[in-house]
Amino acid sequence: MRSGPALLGAFSALAVVGATTAFTLGTPSPAAAATACEVGYTVNDWGSGFTANLTLKNLGTAPLSGWRISYAYTGTQQLQQGWNATWAQSGPTVTVTPAGWNGTIAPNASISAGANFGYSGANAAPASFSVNGEPCGGTPPPTTPTTLPTTTTPTPPPGGAPQLHVSGNRLADAAGTAVTLRGVNRSGGEFACVQGNGLFDGPMDAASVAAIKNWHVNVVRVPFNEDCWLGLSNVDPRYAGATYRAAIKSYVDLLHQNGLVAILDLHWTHGVYTGGSSACSDVNATCQKPMTDAEHSVDLWTSVANTFKGDNATILDLFNEPYLDRAVSGSAQAWTCWRDGGSACPGIGYPVAGMQTLVNAVRATGATNVVMLGGLAYSNDLTGWLQYKPADPAGNLVASWHSYNFNTCSSSSCWDSQLAPVAAAVPFVAGEIGENDCASGYVTGLMDWLDRHQASYLGWTWNTWPCTSGPALITSYDGTPTAFGAGIRAHFLAAG
Repeated sequence: MRSGPALLGAFSALAVVGATTAFTLGTPSPAAAATACEVGYTVNDWGSGFTANLTLKNLGTAPLSGWRISYAYTGTQQLQQGWNATWAQSGPTVTVTPAGWNGTIAPNASISAGANFGYSGANAAPASFSVNGEPCGGTPPPTTPTTLPTTTTPTPPPGGAPQLHVSGNRLADAAGTAVTLRGVNRSGGEFACVQGNGLFDGPMDAASVAAIKNWHVNVVRVPFNEDCWLGLSNVDPRYAGATYRAAIKSYVDLLHQNGLVAILDLHWTHGVYTGGSSACSDVNATCQKPMTDAEHSVDLWTSVANTFKGDNATILDLFNEPYLDRAVSGSAQAWTCWRDGGSACPGIGYPVAGMQTLVNAVRATGATNVVMLGGLAYSNDLTGWLQYKPADPAGNLVASWHSYNFNTCSSSSCWDSQLAPVAAAVPFVAGEIGENDCASGYVTGLMDWLDRHQASYLGWTWNTWPCTSGPALITSYDGTPTAFGAGIRAHFLAAG
């Protein structure tokens, strides 16, 4: 959602849940094998179809290049769509080859790829896998114990906020119990600081958090500003740098103390953009840009990840609402820019940091937090999300979708056709839901749909703005709802 307060945005989610099975194959006799490797195979099965997730680990001492995985099914399994690799099927035989960017696997590293299949009857796992025409073999190289450098790892505050990770296509807590998030956005941190009006918009104290919690929510999404976090020179020093970072950290700690998960959302970023749907011509983070900038966003997420690593009750939402599709030509180019950034992004007047670069920056700090990735068209288009999904060594990526009544994909038929394949493969969070008519008919139907598919969702926004320009959930920070907010509140209370 564009903030300021102003309007734009969004899209929502589906999660089809089924049985999950896992297999690890490899290491036959070394004499029969050409490649020291290991193949992992997991399945999320929903009855008439399933998602197959493959991992290939290089157990050798040299890089593994030009890999090719082959295996065969014994039933009616038929390939539908694959991602993070090139998938093909001939009869019962499936082959998986590099996507281009993951063609070389470093020693002791791995790649992951997935695909959706349809089937009827039995769905037996493949009996064996080959890599480059031979079974995997060999053993890992000998290792010696290593001592990690001493770092200061934040201790999650008490209060019972669940420590989350990805488990199949669901979020789960430390005990492995599936978690569905229902909550609100708390806008203000993305715009007040850069506009010179303070750190936030409205109270961020214990009483205001208690009012949020009274709606039976378990998560709050907190938008923030790149320039303010980094303390760039265009921001009033009173609201920037260490002061701003401490305020964000303090609020997240307060949420956790109340048992609430926090989502940190990078909302406004640096870079001059004057193309289609431009919100401003300012280089500074004073409006929503089409994508993150290479100049500052890597430093930003390195700093944020270092601040919150060890606190897995905090989810990192790498960029609020990409709209690269308004700047570049064609869907394939837009999704390539989304993932890869750099030269893949003609039409944007600043160097772009793609999602893969940002995921790498977060993981390089040692942080294993769940990471949310919004799609194109202000996170309303996820049609290429699975195909262009970045690689993540932690395996903790979530698809983020925004949904408003004025979006292109705002009907159950669109949700069924476009979102079901994504939700069957990965956890799904509708980071923003809302409507601009001061009513709740749209979001009520949407929440019913999301509940049926065990998806997570958050209403926009816990601010006392006019419901048409927010849309705002409340008329007072004591939790008094607008007519729009009343529908969401009633749904949360009924859900428990």
